[in-house]
Amino acid sequence: MFRTYGFIGILLILLVEINFFLKIQPFANWYFPIIWLGYILTIDALVYKIRKNSLISNRFLRFLGMAIISMLIWFIFEFINLPVRNWNYSGLEGFSSIQLRALFGSLSFATVLPAFFETVELIRAIRLFDKVKLKKRYNFSKGFLHAIILLGVLSFIAPLFFPRFAFPLVWLSFFFILDPINYLHNQPSIIKHLKDRKLVIPLSLLVAGIIMGFLWEFWNYWAIPKWTYDIPFVGFFKIFEMPILGYLGYFPFSFELYAMYWFIRSLFIKKEKLLV
Repeated sequence: MFRTYGFIGILLILLVEINFFLKIQPFANWYFPIIWLGYILTIDALVYKIRKNSLISNRFLRFLGMAIISMLIWFIFEFINLPVRNWNYSGLEGFSSIQLRALFGSLSFATVLPAFFETVELIRAIRLFDKVKLKKRYNFSKGFLHAIILLGVLSFIAPLFFPRFAFPLVWLSFFFILDPINYLHNQPSIIKHLKDRKLVIPLSLLVAGIIMGFLWEFWNYWAIPKWTYDIPFVGFFKIFEMPILGYLGYFPFSFELYAMYWFIRSLFIKKEKLLV
């Protein structure tokens, strides 16, 4: 059964798509949280139809927690962008106060993780990578894990001091820091998946990352409040607002979101089954 809220999601997407051209206010200014809410509702209903189990229908409290963590994660990236300045926002004049801008940003940031993990669940639901495994089992020493954490710390610091050259490390640093910590504390991690030879979740994350990247950039391109990029050295040949090489960043970004989500969640819930 396709859940009723899935039809509401489809309707929201269609209305926003039409309004990209009509520019009817105030809806045109609030496109981002509206269209991504529509996407989340639609994909969740589709996952439920396939699996009879979904985030909204069966794990709603987890879904709400994910939205809160999503806001926190993206505000962290906004802080990092202050010295890096890889993206800027325009078209915010329609919000008459700082409070409205803050509300728009918070609601928009809250959709990132839910939309991403809904996409992962859809990929898992169609069993795209269920039979894909590594031939060799990998073991990781504590020394190696500590070295990866140190690399992550250096990757976090470098863009703050050398933003023009080290900016790509923003999309690797938290993964390097947090994924080994998650592994050492028995939380879901890419390292654990590799150790177990199972690639279904890592590959699902990568595919979801590039799907989300395309949709983020596609819907951003037509919007009034939007972001644009200023990326040193690779700012050529744009697809929508994103330079083509920038799309490669969505692959490590998917791992980073996974690591950040499970780390923050583990601060409140010590052990939990895999999300997907």
